[in-house]
Amino acid sequence: MTKRQTKLYNLIMDCYRELYKESTPSADFDELVKNAPINDEGQKMIDFNAYEIDFGKNHEIVEKYIKKGKLTYLEERGFKIEMFLGCAPRTKMRE
Repeated sequence: MTKRQTKLYNLIMDCYRELYKESTPSADFDELVKNAPINDEGQKMIDFNAYEIDFGKNHEIVEKYIKKGKLTYLEERGFKIEMFLGCAPRTKMRE
């Protein structure tokens, strides 16, 4: 992995940590990964639907990490795709 890829990976992991910390119920992302069962394809299975975060809070945290990483436009797009289609907690829309 290049230095830039390592930086992006660490940024993604830090963002996941904060998203799960701010979710309901609150969780330690590192513990979820550590204790996650592994499927037939060797992938860790995290029940991200068991956790919920407000849309506004989710957006605020994701934007914070985009700014922190000083991402290029393409990196930003990839980061957002990872956050919204990856294993982040489900988003609760405002009522």
